[in-house]
Amino acid sequence: MKNEGFFVSSVFLLCHDKLIKIQNETVSVLSSILKNKIVAIIRGAAPKDVISIVEALFEGGILLVEITLNSEKAFELIRDCSGLMQNKMLIGAGTVLDVESAKKAIDNGAQFVISPGFNMQVMGFVKKQTGLVSIPGAFTPTEIIAAHKAGADIVKVFPALSVQYIKDLRGPLSHIPLMPTGGIDLGNIKEFQKTGAVAFGIGTALVNANQQITKASLKEITQKSLQFVQAVSA
Repeated sequence: MKNEGFFVSSVFLLCHDKLIKIQNETVSVLSSILKNKIVAIIRGAAPKDVISIVEALFEGGILLVEITLNSEKAFELIRDCSGLMQNKMLIGAGTVLDVESAKKAIDNGAQFVISPGFNMQVMGFVKKQTGLVSIPGAFTPTEIIAAHKAGADIVKVFPALSVQYIKDLRGPLSHIPLMPTGGIDLGNIKEFQKTGAVAFGIGTALVNANQQITKASLKEITQKSLQFVQAVSA
């Protein structure tokens, strides 16, 4: 009986320690997103170019990258980028539409999960089963409130129609951390930041998958990264 008690206590301590570790890692990831603010979205880039793109982003000061799952070889890219940039950047999965995809992305090293819409099953899995940061998408106040109440760490507002729309949302929903995504560029990001948004998803304004990747284009990505980082740091 004593041995059984010791075993149960040991299992409890192991589970408790694991839970604390997961919670600490989640807080660290969330803190990094809130601090660094710019989430660079890589969607549809040729797999052979993604490592170079990620390195160019990092050189420009971007520390958060979302690789969308509707990109070719997305899971492999998440795994490779997570391994290469370990302790340097956070690599997350985007366009996560179902639990199976979320699990596979996390198994390959994704440190946060972003979806274009609010899927309770996906978010429930991410939060309850893994404890990782979950950023579901929403558009209307009703959707945003539902996502927040369900445990979203940040709610991605997609599409972010305008600065005024985010400002209007922030009026009654100032307690909910919002991440506008879509249509944000160097010309308007400061105005979006003034609304109180906590982070920003930046796609083609930073990484254009239709553009041929060359030394010159990689240098341009680095330069744009620097400009975005400076814009939200000023």
